[in-house]
Amino acid sequence: MMKSPLDCKYLYGLIGYPLVHSFSRDFFNRKFIAEDIDARYINFAIEDLGLLMEVIAEYPNLNGLNVTAPYKEAVIPLLDSLDDDARQIGAVNVIKFIRDKSSGDLIELRGYNSDVLGFGRTIPAILTPQRTAAMVLGTGGAAKAVQAALLKHGIEVQLVSRRKSEHIVVYEEITRAMVNNYKIIVNATPLGKYPDDNQCPDFPYRFLTSEHICYDLVYNPEETLFMKKSAKYGAQTKNGIEMLLLQAFDSYEIWTRDGY
Repeated sequence: MMKSPLDCKYLYGLIGYPLVHSFSRDFFNRKFIAEDIDARYINFAIEDLGLLMEVIAEYPNLNGLNVTAPYKEAVIPLLDSLDDDARQIGAVNVIKFIRDKSSGDLIELRGYNSDVLGFGRTIPAILTPQRTAAMVLGTGGAAKAVQAALLKHGIEVQLVSRRKSEHIVVYEEITRAMVNNYKIIVNATPLGKYPDDNQCPDFPYRFLTSEHICYDLVYNPEETLFMKKSAKYGAQTKNGIEMLLLQAFDSYEIWTRDGY
C-alpha cells in the first residue's frame, strides 16, 4: 500500500492548472516502487500560483517540483536562483528544493529547464540534409525551450504566434516558400492536448511535403490532429512522449545529483 504524502521521506510533485492527466505522477510513482525508494509524487492543481508557498509550508518533505502550464514563466519571481538555461529562456519546468541536511529547513528554491535537455536529445534523430531550419508554433515556455535547443544544434528558428511582434510571424503570413524553407515544424502550443483533442494550430498543412517532419510536443493523444493533418500531406510525424521521458529522467537527476 502506498504511503500518504506526508509519511514519505521524500516528496515530489507537479504544479499547474488544470492537471487532467499526469504522465509524471504515474512514471515517478512506478519508479519509486520498483526501486524501493521511500518517495511519492503527487499533483498540485493550484488555480492561483500564490498558493505555492502554502503547499511548500504544508509539505516539509517536499524536495522537488515539476512545473507545467500556465506557470513555467510566472513561477520565476518566486525562486531564489536559476540555472543558465532557465535564465536564458525565461522559463522553468523543474524546481529543486535545497534543504539543510540536518534540520530539513528550506534554504533555496532553484529553477531549471529540463525541456531544453529533453528536446535537445531528440534532435539528432530527426535531422536530414534538408532539415536545417525550424518553424516553432507558439511563444510560451515550451516554445522558448525548443528554440534554445534547436539553436544549440545550429538550426535556424522562426517563431509563429497568433499575435504579431518583432521577429515573430502570424499564421496568416506563412507562405508556401516559407514552409519549403523550414522543414522542421514543431507544435509547442497546447492545442490538441486531451481532452481538447479536436484542436490544432491554424497552420497551412497543404504546403507540407515528405521532406518535412512535424513534431508535436503533445503526447496525449498519441496521434494528435496536428500529426494527422501533417501526415495527410506526406510529412513525417513525431509526438512528445520521448521528450517527456527524457525530461523526466533529467528532472530526477537534478533533484538527486547531490544525494538525498
